[in-house]
Amino acid sequence: MKKNIFILLFAVLGLVSIGTYAKKPQEELGKDLQVRCIAFYNLENLFDTIHDEGKNDYEYLPDGGMKWTSLKYEHKIKNMAYAISQLGTDYDPRGAMCVGVAEVENIGCLQDLCRELKEKYNRNYDPILLEGPDRRGVDVGFLYNPDLFKPASVKGHELKAHYTDGGVVKSRLQLLISGYIIGGSGRPEKIHITVNHWPSRYGGELTSRPTRDTAAMLARQICDSIYQKEPRAKIILMGDLNDDPYNHSCAVVMNAKKDREDVGPQGFFNTMWRHLDNGVGTLAYQGSWNLFDQIMISEPLLNESLESGKWTYWKSQIFNKPFLTVQQGKFKGNPKRTTQSGVWQDGYGDHFPTMIYLIRK
Repeated sequence: MKKNIFILLFAVLGLVSIGTYAKKPQEELGKDLQVRCIAFYNLENLFDTIHDEGKNDYEYLPDGGMKWTSLKYEHKIKNMAYAISQLGTDYDPRGAMCVGVAEVENIGCLQDLCRELKEKYNRNYDPILLEGPDRRGVDVGFLYNPDLFKPASVKGHELKAHYTDGGVVKSRLQLLISGYIIGGSGRPEKIHITVNHWPSRYGGELTSRPTRDTAAMLARQICDSIYQKEPRAKIILMGDLNDDPYNHSCAVVMNAKKDREDVGPQGFFNTMWRHLDNGVGTLAYQGSWNLFDQIMISEPLLNESLESGKWTYWKSQIFNKPFLTVQQGKFKGNPKRTTQSGVWQDGYGDHFPTMIYLIRK
């Protein structure tokens, strides 16, 4: 009976909107709780200014189309570092425990980013990035605070897919980081995090749909392989999926549910779906909002009782604070991009970050 009460309580809390920043989990739940933030952020073309052999990075060179100079790169690093330094601070002054990232050229870019985070904001992060076969040379990566998270293994899974014309899809690796939440009171607890950037909608949503369905199949296979060894594994799937929560890849192939009561054993709950239902997205296109930047969690994370003393899901957020948004004009309210229609904006990116919070007693 007590467990059912906690499940009902979390079901109510899971519907708290992005606008609810004020109350700490201790104030909402009346418990002595620890809290951890896990985030995802598409960094929108974080390229350095040096050509990487084999990569189509020519647009982001000093003599390329973007006139990508050292000054622009340094500003991009500073902006990204500031945004990341703010993630999770509404509930934890240490910031996010870990951040999955997308659209990064190489590990050097993440090292520069971590250096800026340390020097300017006293945020201690270590970077992880495995090079994949993407045509443009961008990859997914992972930043983690070593005082809060300890990686045990890192694997990259390559997508094997073809376009409708038979061409090979050269997309980003699906990055799997398995490790332990550490620090604070209580025992370290194992968790698996996958960072994704599924194929784009180039050529149209319908035409390109099979490539994302195939990416979702790979993601599901990765999760199922974890379940074979750990039937009650706590898994978080995050990334820019280039689909909305209701699209076929997410709702059918991944079978990630909108409502937590529909999530069965080894199933997934889409923590972001309700935000989109409420008209809040992470990127805007032709005046409409999409929510491609999703975070899905496995059933054990969803229904863990607070009385167990283990980590469990509390709530999700879309980090759309004013400094990340255009404040006036045609694109008011949209994410403030680095470049808009070829004009340097000194902004952040074309996606808002997304976050979930885990708590334990």
